[in-house]
Amino acid sequence: MVKSVQRKQEDSLVARGATLQKISSQFSFTEGAAVDKKGNIFFTDQPNDKIWKYDVDGKLSVFLDKTGRSNGTYFDHKGNLLTCADEKNEIWSIDPKGKVKILLKDYHGHRLNGPNDLWEDPKGGIYFTDPYYQRPYWDRKEPDIKGEKVYYLPKGGKEPFVVADDLLQPNGIVGTPDGKFLYVADIKGDKTYKYKINSDGKLSGKELFVEQGSDGMTLDNKGNVYLTGTVGVTVYNKRGQKIKIIEVPSKWTANLCFGGKKKNILFITASESIYTLLMNVKGVE
Repeated sequence: MVKSVQRKQEDSLVARGATLQKISSQFSFTEGAAVDKKGNIFFTDQPNDKIWKYDVDGKLSVFLDKTGRSNGTYFDHKGNLLTCADEKNEIWSIDPKGKVKILLKDYHGHRLNGPNDLWEDPKGGIYFTDPYYQRPYWDRKEPDIKGEKVYYLPKGGKEPFVVADDLLQPNGIVGTPDGKFLYVADIKGDKTYKYKINSDGKLSGKELFVEQGSDGMTLDNKGNVYLTGTVGVTVYNKRGQKIKIIEVPSKWTANLCFGGKKKNILFITASESIYTLLMNVKGVE
């Protein structure tokens, strides 16, 4: 019975007859997929320091050059693009015209390791992961802060606080649209955890969701969790049961989101390429 339910869930994910579509392979390394309210998708090409836009009509264009080496991104409730600008280990907010505002420069006067991925909660606070990946453009060879942690920056706040410090290397992060739960991938530990979000922004009730880490993550309107990595995209239902593997012909699948006018197009960043897949489910960003 359980297997038949999982089979129905798998069959209901992808639109009938839909196949993975390669849109372009003109990039160096794609990351940070995020969708605006209209369904336009934005993503980063970090080595080339650019943010690209893939609009609802399928047109590709450069949204911003010189992005602070932005990596993970997420749209806030006001329509600004939040980015993990790890050239100087900062959190940026970029308005629709490309104007940059630096939201966070450091933690208690120390440089962050390298903000990697982020998610804004319904209150306007920002959760972000801060692993350490040595970058060739940095002037340092070791972190200023001991440990690789997850932080929370309250709305309008100037100082974040640590919400998780017991992961080996936190990377992908996403929360439920009701603001009740947060998923965090420990990519080095090859695990993804689920936390309860408390009213003060702190986390509690840590539980192992699945024995798989992830780079980027997203959710659909059925509560399914999408993880990325070497095999492409792996989809788990809200109980942590694997229900689908979407194979992507690339060495590494880094990030993903749902976009398009109906928010039913799964957009995938994978190394030098970007892909789309028409789905029966929709995104919740």
